[in-house]
Amino acid sequence: GAKMSRQRADSQGSLGPDDEVMPYSDDETDDELAVRNNFLTITFFFSEMGWKVKANDRPYHHLPEFQKKVFLCIKKSRYSGNAIKTYKYNVLTFLPLNLYEQFKRAANLYFLALLILQIIPDISTLPWYTTLIPLVVVLGITAIKDLVDDLARHRMDKEINNRKCEVLLDGRFQESKWRNIEVGDVVRLKKNDFIPADILLLSSSNPNSLCYVETAELDGETNLKFKMGLRVTDERLQEERQLAEFDALIECEEPNNRLDKFMGTMLWQRERYPLDLDNMLLRGCKVRNTEECHGLVIFAGADTKIMRNGGKTRFKRTKIDELMNYMVYTIFVLLILVAAGLAIGHTFWYEEIGSKAWYLYDAKGQDASYRGFLSFWGYIIVLNTMVPISLYVSVEVIRLGQSKFINWDLQMYFAEKDTPAKARTTTLNEQLGQIEYIFSDKTGTLTQNIMAFKKCTIAGRSYGPVDWSWNRHADRKFQFMDHSLVACVRSRKDKDATEFFKLLSLCHTVMVEHKDGDLVYQAASPDEGALVTAARNFGYVFLSRTQDTITIKEMDQESTYEMLALLDFNSDRKRMSIILKFPDGRIRLYCKGADTVIYERLSPNSRHKETTQDALDIFANETLRTLCLCYKDISTDEFEAWSRKHKDAQVAMSDRDAALDRVYEEIENNLMLIGATAIEDKLQDGVPETIAKLAKADIKIWVLTGDKKETAENIGYSFDSNRIDFVNMACECEAVICCRVTPKQKANVVSLVKKYKKAVTLSIGDGANDVNMIKTADIGVGISGQEGMQAVMSSDYAFAQFCYLQRLLLVHGRWSYIRMCKFLRFFFFKNFAFTLVHFWYSFFSGYSSQVAYEDWFITLYNLCYSSLPVLLVGLLDQDVNDKLSLKFPKLYLPGQQGTLFNYRNFFISLFHGIFVSLIIFFIPYGAFLQTMGQDGEAPSDYQSFAVVTASSLIFTVNLQISLDTSYWTFVNCFAVLGSIAIYFGIMFDIHSAGIHVLFPSAFTFTGVASNALRQPYLWLTIILTVGISLLPVICIQFLHKTIWPSVGDKVQRNRKKYEMEEEEKKKPSAFQRGQRSRRSAYAFSHSRGYADLISSGRSIRRLVVNILGSAQST
Repeated sequence: GAKMSRQRADSQGSLGPDDEVMPYSDDETDDELAVRNNFLTITFFFSEMGWKVKANDRPYHHLPEFQKKVFLCIKKSRYSGNAIKTYKYNVLTFLPLNLYEQFKRAANLYFLALLILQIIPDISTLPWYTTLIPLVVVLGITAIKDLVDDLARHRMDKEINNRKCEVLLDGRFQESKWRNIEVGDVVRLKKNDFIPADILLLSSSNPNSLCYVETAELDGETNLKFKMGLRVTDERLQEERQLAEFDALIECEEPNNRLDKFMGTMLWQRERYPLDLDNMLLRGCKVRNTEECHGLVIFAGADTKIMRNGGKTRFKRTKIDELMNYMVYTIFVLLILVAAGLAIGHTFWYEEIGSKAWYLYDAKGQDASYRGFLSFWGYIIVLNTMVPISLYVSVEVIRLGQSKFINWDLQMYFAEKDTPAKARTTTLNEQLGQIEYIFSDKTGTLTQNIMAFKKCTIAGRSYGPVDWSWNRHADRKFQFMDHSLVACVRSRKDKDATEFFKLLSLCHTVMVEHKDGDLVYQAASPDEGALVTAARNFGYVFLSRTQDTITIKEMDQESTYEMLALLDFNSDRKRMSIILKFPDGRIRLYCKGADTVIYERLSPNSRHKETTQDALDIFANETLRTLCLCYKDISTDEFEAWSRKHKDAQVAMSDRDAALDRVYEEIENNLMLIGATAIEDKLQDGVPETIAKLAKADIKIWVLTGDKKETAENIGYSFDSNRIDFVNMACECEAVICCRVTPKQKANVVSLVKKYKKAVTLSIGDGANDVNMIKTADIGVGISGQEGMQAVMSSDYAFAQFCYLQRLLLVHGRWSYIRMCKFLRFFFFKNFAFTLVHFWYSFFSGYSSQVAYEDWFITLYNLCYSSLPVLLVGLLDQDVNDKLSLKFPKLYLPGQQGTLFNYRNFFISLFHGIFVSLIIFFIPYGAFLQTMGQDGEAPSDYQSFAVVTASSLIFTVNLQISLDTSYWTFVNCFAVLGSIAIYFGIMFDIHSAGIHVLFPSAFTFTGVASNALRQPYLWLTIILTVGISLLPVICIQFLHKTIWPSVGDKVQRNRKKYEMEEEEKKKPSAFQRGQRSRRSAYAFSHSRGYADLISSGRSIRRLVVNILGSAQST
């Protein structure tokens, strides 16, 4: 038999970007993609190779030519050591670095500046501790969180760097830590070892230096990959002595993040050998089913591909974050304007009154304008609480809580795979309540990526979905419902049906393993596996293969076919063929592929073209993935002539792919059509309902897929000419499907909509080809499915099923948005109400920046007295429960429109605060103006007044949040009552004589609380103040809900009725599958097979069965 030498794996895949398989790096440009298609670049590339590695020669890599300048004249080797460092801080740098990072936040820096101002005696109106205590608490909480995160990173780094590995030193293998491995070292790896660096495989204990690796840490895929040493190193480098004498020079590409590509040459004993990715074991993979293997370290530590892929994660911020920052700036501007106004007031007041009043003389000799200047800074300090320091910490706490609720949601837990939902970021939750566009991948995201053989057409007759009890080799999970086909195949009278299933059992690149007496197929794609399983169930069982034979069982009769050539699949050819020598000496070519390419190559004498075409159209309308099957008999002479050309093409040095393609074209013609298969990639459970629900919530869904519908125009072309027109047109559509898009283009579509529509976008995908899109969107969701974990690793949220998306958005997203908006509105209000009392007080204190409250009340107001109830509303509040949130998707609209928190709401909060501060100041002021206590003493001193205003404020604020709470729990109730109790408890302590004796200067309000609050008159004043503060709000809310109720108000009003009602009858699906379309998605999403490996003439005989036998078990 003609044994085929191994084709270059990289060039084979480079004919066209096979997007469902090939992860592109983030920074790949369109030019790079063009470069892939040009094989000539490889020769150019070799001249550009800048990375040199000498085996067993550590000093070589420290030569001056390999040094790079780090700082001034300090140089270090360009080759990284193998230790990795993912942590941020060490013992010395933690405090300075962490504080530096925290002070990059405008608010923290502002409070630091305030603290410095408060230390200046002339300005200071408040003691320094009123700012220091809140600032230290805020910085402390954040620092502790950062420290805990970083300690975890330290632990992980330490564990990885101290893993053990055998390294060849001084002529023998010695145990060494990973951190001590260097480039150029020869290492020995055992079964189940993690690979410590990017290593060139030299030899292994398996025949032909085959090595099996599991790449789960790299791409999440658990099926085994095959790697292979070069023949020359396999033959000459098995013994320790031979490995110690190994002195090859490797020249290869610089370190990069391309997981799908490696190119280099090995110069050894005056011979050059080409290297590619199939010779490389990458760090992060695990050695499987291989007792031991030897390799040469090419890239170490930070230069390895897995570390290069860490990449900078784009920092995502929510719309509310940006708004919040703008509002803090607005408050800051307001603060400066108010302080400036009051400072000018003080200047005039001092000139007119202050300087003339003998009792205000302070012997400082300062003129009016200088005093006004000092008063400005004094008011900046007094009114600083308008910019709330605890805002940022509270927001972090709320977001953390929301993330935990997502993680704990049992209704988003997928029991079948034991996969809970996971919020991988804590900064984006409320944005989930504002999504306008969803960009979804198709295969594996909307579908299960589990292929089922559904229908077929043989010789013009269609068969559809049988009892398999007659076939003991059948796969019991296989379902097919047409008994006439079974009868047809079992009778063996229908030659076409026999050929059909024989082709399916022979023309493929599937590997087989025998496990517990059962056959387990390892296929390069789910489609391929489904077709071989179908043949197996119909009695044509693929049993085993070597590099040049295939053994199948045809209805209990075992036959072995000699494989003369395997013409493998790629996304340009869209077909694969196999040339076989039958046991009786006949030579036949079997071919399967997309209908478009097969029909071009059919013989004029081929029958059943029209009927098969009609069947294909019907299958396509049912959204099945189709494939045509055909054959051709070849004479011995014709094959001999073709085989010579084929061998020449295989060893061509330049443009090998094009040469092979031309040779393939010569033999793949005049084919005879047998029939076609139709495979279903089932939709995941609940996908139509989810899409319908999200559509009702006014969320537009775009499907971006690498699958091709030939009639759909490639979206890439419409980008450059008229982007805005394209976006506007597409956004008018109910549904948009973009076909045959590369990962780069997926990301481009997302960024176009973000840029021109200013919309909040969400991307959802499950494969490495979706990573770009997931990182580009405002929110990225990864589905932990069949295609590995790379999408999940770069996502913000992850779960197992597409249908959980409706719960993530309509329940968690909406609640998070409502809670955050309510929290922010109230937070701003309570600080305005608190701070602006000083403003009204200034009119009666000569604008002299005196405070209206006691110092300790100012310190503790935001920390203890008013923080907990509003924090709990931000964590727990819900207007309607989760079932009603899902039942009425229209409740989602306010988030998209941003109506619950914007500048309008901000100014409403501001005016609400101004109103409440007015009441809280002027009602007690009026009550104190002309009054007499029971004991004949007037309680109209400043200190009693401070206690009354403070008490009124605490009651008002805590009762106001109670009015705003939609969802009461024991905890909310406890927080409101607890805050009021804490206020009185602390106040009586601070006003006690005991504490005054200990710290006379810090606690000056001795006995004030007990004296003032003895008097019923003052209690009546407090009640009146609180009543008048709350009454208008209650009236406005009542009118608003009665006259202009929102959708939410209406649902809330009828909540009981809805909860008692039975669930509505399930409506028919709004997601229509069908309508005429072209086919052969198979030909695009199917990855390259194992043909290179099978046909390399050196790998498999007797091996695959034995080695793969334990594949899954290890």
